[in-house]
Amino acid sequence: MIAFTAAEIAEITHGRLAADPGLTPGSVVTDSREATAGSLYVAKPGEAADGHDFVAAAFDRGAVLALVQHDVADGAGQLYPAVVVEDSVLAMGALAAEAVRRIRARRADAGQSFTVIGITGSAGKTTTKDLLAGILAGHGETVSPQGSYNGEVGVPLTVFKAGFDTRYLVIEMGATGIGHIRYLAELVRPDIGVVLGVGTAHAGEFGGVENIAVAKGELVEALPAEGTAVLNLDDARVSAMASRTRATVLGFSAQPDKAGESAPVLAEDVELSAGGNPEFELRLPGGDRHHVASQLIGAHHVANLLAAAGAAHAAGIPGEQIAASLSAQSAASRWRMERTERPDGVTIINDAYNANPESMRAALRTLADLGRGRRTWAVLGAMLELGEDSIREHTAVGTQVVRLNISRLLVIGREARALYVSAVNEGSWGDECLFAETVDEAYEILRSALEPGDLVLFKSSNSIGLRHLGDRIALPATATEGSPLP
Repeated sequence: MIAFTAAEIAEITHGRLAADPGLTPGSVVTDSREATAGSLYVAKPGEAADGHDFVAAAFDRGAVLALVQHDVADGAGQLYPAVVVEDSVLAMGALAAEAVRRIRARRADAGQSFTVIGITGSAGKTTTKDLLAGILAGHGETVSPQGSYNGEVGVPLTVFKAGFDTRYLVIEMGATGIGHIRYLAELVRPDIGVVLGVGTAHAGEFGGVENIAVAKGELVEALPAEGTAVLNLDDARVSAMASRTRATVLGFSAQPDKAGESAPVLAEDVELSAGGNPEFELRLPGGDRHHVASQLIGAHHVANLLAAAGAAHAAGIPGEQIAASLSAQSAASRWRMERTERPDGVTIINDAYNANPESMRAALRTLADLGRGRRTWAVLGAMLELGEDSIREHTAVGTQVVRLNISRLLVIGREARALYVSAVNEGSWGDECLFAETVDEAYEILRSALEPGDLVLFKSSNSIGLRHLGDRIALPATATEGSPLP
């Protein structure tokens, strides 16, 4: 972490200093439980809890300074050392922006490179981020987000992990409205921007897919003229972003027959292994070709692999090293097509970290591809934040399950009932199509109905919690019966 004194923090954030000016925190946390000796604790208001209520807990764990929106006193009336600001989250952003500026300046003065890469898209951000970080780590100190840290809090926390020895800073950028990515891009000033796709995730919050395209394109608008925009040419809305950037455009495509020479980064001769892992010939600018045999599961990951390859190429990594790294990496983040083989022969694919119509369709196609000759289960929960499109999109998924000939469908929760109804209407009934009101009810159904050889997919939006159900079902059959679900 770049060290800031309390006085510098107050100056950068336009805050009021209520602490020793020379106090210098060594880390930044927003969760009091993560505070350690020397931490700066950022107290941010939240929907469920106010971080100011946990200042004492943070100091008990070793925090030495707080970033707060009002003074906080201990039980004896003594104020905790703090910098008082109008908005603690925006203040975090200001600190992050200054950290990036200092790293870039110090490394430039030393004749060293520093490359910031931003990644956005409606699906695949975390997988692409993990793949790219894996490639870059072999060529210099690389900092990338923990999990899916991609918002106005997560991006600064990622930046705070970087220091003067950082060569590559990979930033995942999410948004729930127009202007969000512009704000994040202003903080980190990316040199390379990757746009994966424009889907219907958060369509309800954005007010439509076209507004999502506007928001995602804010990343390429922020790139400098000497930068590179890595764009998915298989998505028309992303391809159109080429006109919104002054940077060099590097297109990628998994459809070489359609893209032709317009996409210098291509996947040719794509095949799936028996385990559902994509293999292809990676073509890079200049005709450079290398074989990639990915350990990820599902054809939909080809786009993520290409995006990571394009960004790595833009960062100057040789093609043979890009391909070798992509072939060596497995999923680095949990609950993304995570495969578990139970001792009794049941296979679990837990892809329930998040869900939108595009990722749901991709996961179901993978289930159908992998399940030939086996009994397949789709255990599905709601896709949230779809707005007025929710019923239509859930109905479409239910129809797809039946048309893919998936053996069993288990739908969980009232929010997803349209999915169940559409599957029944499409011709799936009886024990082929089941509905459970709760995760606990679904667990009991699966516990009694699963048989050796079954292949089970779990998929839902994060807050539905099916990822935890998938973990519970993935435990060995000898696990204690009746133990509570996570």
